[in-house]
Amino acid sequence: MIFEELNLIEPILKALNQEGYTSPTPIQEQSIPVLLQGKDLLGCAQTGTGKTAAFSIPILQKLYKTDHRKGIKALILTPTRELAIQIGESFEAYGRYTGLKHAVIYGGVGQKSQTDALNNGVQILIATPGRLLDLISQGYVSLKSLDFFVLDEADRMLDMGFIHDIRRILKLLPTRRQTLFFSATMPPEIESLANSMLMNPVKVEVTPASSTVDTISQFVYFVEKKEKKDLLLHLLKDNSIESVLVFTRTKYGADKLARILTKSGVRAEAIHGNKSQNARQRALTEFKNHTLRVLIATDIAARGIDVDQLSHVINYELPNIPETYVHRIGRTGRAGHEGIAISFCESDELPYLKDIQKLIGKNIPVVKEHPFVTDEGVKAQETKTEEIKAKAKENKVYRGSRANGDYWRRKKQAPKGENKKK
Repeated sequence: MIFEELNLIEPILKALNQEGYTSPTPIQEQSIPVLLQGKDLLGCAQTGTGKTAAFSIPILQKLYKTDHRKGIKALILTPTRELAIQIGESFEAYGRYTGLKHAVIYGGVGQKSQTDALNNGVQILIATPGRLLDLISQGYVSLKSLDFFVLDEADRMLDMGFIHDIRRILKLLPTRRQTLFFSATMPPEIESLANSMLMNPVKVEVTPASSTVDTISQFVYFVEKKEKKDLLLHLLKDNSIESVLVFTRTKYGADKLARILTKSGVRAEAIHGNKSQNARQRALTEFKNHTLRVLIATDIAARGIDVDQLSHVINYELPNIPETYVHRIGRTGRAGHEGIAISFCESDELPYLKDIQKLIGKNIPVVKEHPFVTDEGVKAQETKTEEIKAKAKENKVYRGSRANGDYWRRKKQAPKGENKKK
């Protein structure tokens, strides 16, 4: 399928063609017709599936066809400033020929430039919850004329403690509206929130919840904590690693690793919540432009970084929440491109690896050929592999026994030789 088959207007098709987009991704192909019909939508999709275009394109088209009345017509609520900025860039790209105006508001920076944009009049508002509530309380934002509401990264919203802010915002929205709800995972609390917001939604699920996309090759390196930095420097000697996003668990760890790499001749920048907005945006811009090879991030940036053709993601420290692993490595292998995800695993992190493999339903291959390999980790992974094979064999025998019914049970119970046909 091509975008022309989705009944899109010429200004949007022209913008998509200028961006080099010809064919929609599965979530775009399924979502755009539904949203153009005015239906609510529940989207279960991982990062990198193209969901921003899936909701921004139909919103732009429907607003373009209205009389452009004053007031904010569409609100996109998102958890992080990085993601808000990127969604704003998408609306800018796809809507450049529509004449529609948008604004992006988020905390951590002065509000004047944001309030100036609001005062000039916008139809589309992309916001993080805290700054939105702040500007509403100051009288800069009114949601009374809203026609479209998008809650993006709903599960991440809950992880970051935004549930109370979301409920406050929901009370300020018109009852009659079109609601779009997106989440990478669907635990019970997310389903409950979705049910309270949506009216007879169409559900679009392009990949199983908590799965990793097929275009990502995953590997694990067993290494002790004190040698992780040496292993990272060893890997970065490979020039085929063009751009790499490295994840640490703490802000301090990100800063420390950036200093170690830079001191060793590998320029690296850290990005996390304690960095100023200007510093974060500068590092992101350089990383997107591929003038910065190594970016080190904490999990707050796990879904807030969108880089074309990012070749590698490295989990310098494994996350203790398995779903976070999926979101981290989802930064690579996007939009059909191939990617590589490498995880460093020390002895204390073996339980985390076990949980991750259980969640994604696969055993991550071990790379043994490196100077810092630990026997303990390799043995643990080999034992796990043998356990999986044994369980699969046991299940196969069990399924066969079910097929044979009583004959199998008689064979198990009868003395040796009595099962033979006489």
